[in-house]
Amino acid sequence: MAERLGAGLDGAGRRWGAIALTLVALSGCTSLGRGLEETGGELQTGYLPGQSRTPVSFEGVQENDPQSPIGRSQHPKILAAYGGAYSDPKLELMLAGIVGKLGAVSDDPGRAYRITVLNSPNINAFALPGGYLYVTRGLLALANDSAEVAAVLAHEMGHVKANHGIERQQREEAAELAGRVVHEVLSSDTAARAALARGRLNLASFSRNQELQADAMGIKQTGEAGYDAYAAARFLRTMDQFSSFRNAFQASNPDLDFLASHPAAPQRVELARKHASVFGPEGSGATDRDRYLSGIDGMLFGDTASEGYVRGRAFFHPGLGITFQVPEGFVIDNTAEAVLATGPGDTAVRFDGIAIPQTTSLTDYIQSGWVGGLDRNSIRPFRIGELEAVSAQAAGGSYVFNVTVVRVGGQVYRFLTALPADAAERLPPIAQSIASSFRLLGPAEREQLKPLRVRIITARPGDTEASLASRIQGVERKVEMFRLLNDMEDLGPVKVGTRYKIIAE
Repeated sequence: MAERLGAGLDGAGRRWGAIALTLVALSGCTSLGRGLEETGGELQTGYLPGQSRTPVSFEGVQENDPQSPIGRSQHPKILAAYGGAYSDPKLELMLAGIVGKLGAVSDDPGRAYRITVLNSPNINAFALPGGYLYVTRGLLALANDSAEVAAVLAHEMGHVKANHGIERQQREEAAELAGRVVHEVLSSDTAARAALARGRLNLASFSRNQELQADAMGIKQTGEAGYDAYAAARFLRTMDQFSSFRNAFQASNPDLDFLASHPAAPQRVELARKHASVFGPEGSGATDRDRYLSGIDGMLFGDTASEGYVRGRAFFHPGLGITFQVPEGFVIDNTAEAVLATGPGDTAVRFDGIAIPQTTSLTDYIQSGWVGGLDRNSIRPFRIGELEAVSAQAAGGSYVFNVTVVRVGGQVYRFLTALPADAAERLPPIAQSIASSFRLLGPAEREQLKPLRVRIITARPGDTEASLASRIQGVERKVEMFRLLNDMEDLGPVKVGTRYKIIAE
């Protein structure tokens, strides 16, 4: 959650849909819609095939590419949406080497690529027409070697070479027209609006066939570059495992499942392995693991200080000087617009803030129209420690809500807790537990909060999975995270002298 907090919300009924839609956007090749605020950004150097260490003018090479203006116009919007570019010369040099090897075997030798590492903890990679490739630092933290990243980048290059971005843009233009119809003609039809939202979510991704085509092209290029061609299958499996780990307690709604628009993980993994078998048995290609681990050592992990930190079930914001905690079994997802959390039984929580005049009472504010379906008889003033607070109940669609607002000077922080209507009796204790945990941070606490980073450690005699995992910070399920970060299904037991990833300050 950024220090500059969002504006008011539209209504409790639609808010649940917004929460669910935000939570499902995990991993995969995605596209951003129009309307994002443009921001400046250093244009990164491009690399031509066979020249991994020799920078060239990306704009010069792409000057005659008819697709280049599309990527160029969208590039600032991508940076704005993903927190800008992440700068780390060591990391960038490692990635340049991977791109150079892939480019040397490209069947499109006249194209240059701009690789941008996005300053985002999300697991994502995507491409724009004109050779613009993006990978988040969250994805780089999950990958285990150069071959896996090569497979990701080659997959995105496949989308560019196959002109999938152009086809997707045409579908999005059709969706834009449909959107105007829904808003202008069916503005009161919430079911139609929800259907449109689901349609746009699907349009934001490539089609199943396009994903599989890019898989095949990318694996061929990865293998021809000398990398382990089975890396794509390994990383697809890792992303599926991460999705299960991350979403273990999140709300489930098949209509809003991002993965529903992609081929099932087992199918993709099996097809990826089949494509890789052309290059021989497993282990016949290079992984370049040590060089990769050295490249990501010290890379920022998770959220930045300006958005606050998630530490297990707690959220801390050193800049705003606030913290709160969610119950056991909940998972927190910190976004630029709000802090979201999900728990058992389709429970969802949204936390954000807004500036309002101190002369406006919290009771007046909570009934000023921004909460749809508000039960005015449920409004209850109370205090959280020394802080003034007000709570109320609301209902919309098939959900019930608790809205709690807390005043800190000229800022009002807002908790929205949502549950299915048939579980309404669970709402008050959950909402009260979360809101009552809200407090201000002391100066010493704010000073001690540091960002998490990827740290590479070497196993010593006597080390075990549990002992190495115990060094992970900011995560509750440490052994599970350690195994996921290091693909322990393939590596087996901890080996003395082997390097492993952990997360620590």
